[in-house]
Amino acid sequence: MQPEFQLVAPLSARRIVVAMSGGVDSSVVAALAARTGAEVIGVTLQLYDHGAAVGRTGSCCAGQDIRDARAVADRIGIAHYVFDYESRFRDSVIADFADEYMAGRTPIPCVKCNMGVKFTDLFSIARDLGADCLATGHYVRRVEGANGAELHRAADPARDQSYFLFATTQEQLDYLRFPLGAMPKPQVREIAAELGLAVALKPDSQDICFVPDGDYAKIVRTLRPDADTGGEFVHIDGRVLGQHRGLIHYTVGQRKGLDIGGQPDPLYVVRIEADERRVVVGPRAALAVAGARLSGINWLGGDFSGALTAKVRSMAKPVPARLEEDRLIFDAPEYGVSPGQAAVLYAGEQVLGGGWIEETQAAITQAA
Repeated sequence: MQPEFQLVAPLSARRIVVAMSGGVDSSVVAALAARTGAEVIGVTLQLYDHGAAVGRTGSCCAGQDIRDARAVADRIGIAHYVFDYESRFRDSVIADFADEYMAGRTPIPCVKCNMGVKFTDLFSIARDLGADCLATGHYVRRVEGANGAELHRAADPARDQSYFLFATTQEQLDYLRFPLGAMPKPQVREIAAELGLAVALKPDSQDICFVPDGDYAKIVRTLRPDADTGGEFVHIDGRVLGQHRGLIHYTVGQRKGLDIGGQPDPLYVVRIEADERRVVVGPRAALAVAGARLSGINWLGGDFSGALTAKVRSMAKPVPARLEEDRLIFDAPEYGVSPGQAAVLYAGEQVLGGGWIEETQAAITQAA
């Protein structure tokens, strides 16, 4: 029995709702839940137009993935329901993704999805179904601490998804279960193979689920026809260096694909000034950030006042920092900090919370 499913009363008298995306991770969670003897209900949310996703593996919550989730549910003998949340997902995640790019920010749709349809809406569905908990296939750990449930990194650093779950509320955390948080991915696939699940070798989802070919610009262009309107490349010293192809093609920290010739040293995107459609570039030193202002801070760390680390990109390593009200201050200059991304705060393995990066404070004085 997985500790994550242990509840007060006998499990045979309990009901578990499992969020099933059609991938191997959530399929194994459903199987582990079924092993406990509790009543298990699999729930899949159809999140976007599945036309482009039919037959495409490695996506999520559409087309073949829904069929895979249903096949797994049939295999392990649990009920399975599909709910159409396409319009909600389009308005709260996809449209926001396009708007963020048009505003010169770097969006993280996976966090917005977890904040909305993945947890808030699934949470309500699970409650309506009378479930005692909602289980997902995320690679994070839920640990019972002295003051209640805590969110911790996954045991396998290569699979850890805690960055994307910083906005989880305490109420949600009390109700959620993450059975895979202590497992390495190969073990999960072994369980799937032992159970004869057809998804045992299914590829993991890649990039953003609603961008089938990885072309983010095409998605934004479809929703915002003026997305390709160009503007100026401006050096941090004020020199106009040329014309760019549209804000959607650039993010802070980007070096490749700028196509600015005649420069003695490599240039990076330092900031994006959306109102003027201006992309400001400079040397790598200009990317150094001393601090950032955060919004929408979600705090799970109680009265914590010790040393913390901050992770400002999903693939970045946490670095020493301190939080002063809504200001995150780095102990040493940090690079590639972009408005629109999240800053997630940790105390060792525990997730203390996090917030959205609204603006950054340069570590060096930059020219206009």
